[in-house]
Amino acid sequence: MKQKFLSKGGMEKEIKGYEVTTCFGGAGCPNAANSCTQLAKDIETIIEKENILSFLKETVKGDLKFHHEFRVALSDCPNACSRPQIVDIGIIGAVLPGVFDEACTLCSACVEVCDENAVMLDEENVKPIISSHQCLYCAKCISACPTGTLGEKGKGFRVMLGGRLGRHPRLAMEVPGLHTHDAVLSIVHKCLKFYKSKSKNGQRFSYILSSVDQVI
Repeated sequence: MKQKFLSKGGMEKEIKGYEVTTCFGGAGCPNAANSCTQLAKDIETIIEKENILSFLKETVKGDLKFHHEFRVALSDCPNACSRPQIVDIGIIGAVLPGVFDEACTLCSACVEVCDENAVMLDEENVKPIISSHQCLYCAKCISACPTGTLGEKGKGFRVMLGGRLGRHPRLAMEVPGLHTHDAVLSIVHKCLKFYKSKSKNGQRFSYILSSVDQVI
């Protein structure tokens, strides 16, 4: 296997132009917030229609290598096992928690389960308070709440663009907001169009993207 990749042209035979990876949340992971399974399939369909492999063969001088591939990674929760922060497009399943009318008992279960310290108890008004700046939309507080005071206010996906590793690594930039399934597909489509119009000689998406406003 090593010899095949080191030999001239050996690696190119294994390259399909893109890579879509997912976490193992679909196999029953208890941390899953919002499933990315169907979204991953729909994204792959969009990428296949764009024929990234042909684009790379036309624009890259010399042999294609794995680092030329356009990469998308999806994770069902912010634990991000598929490492969406370091690929061209990263997607994280998310649930927006909300405070509802069911009486709170101030049991502190939501506070104790939150690793981000995003939940506090308002003892005067007898209800929890969620910090939108600290919350990662993992839904653990919702699962822990025994009274139903905390519930699902919305469900969707976080989207990050332009991450990479290599000699000059960079974490992806997050597109503000919680995005629907269709909204994510629209973002992916715009990113691919931007990439194909701007990338020269195999430039990675992250090198030609300086702001998420360029494609959104």
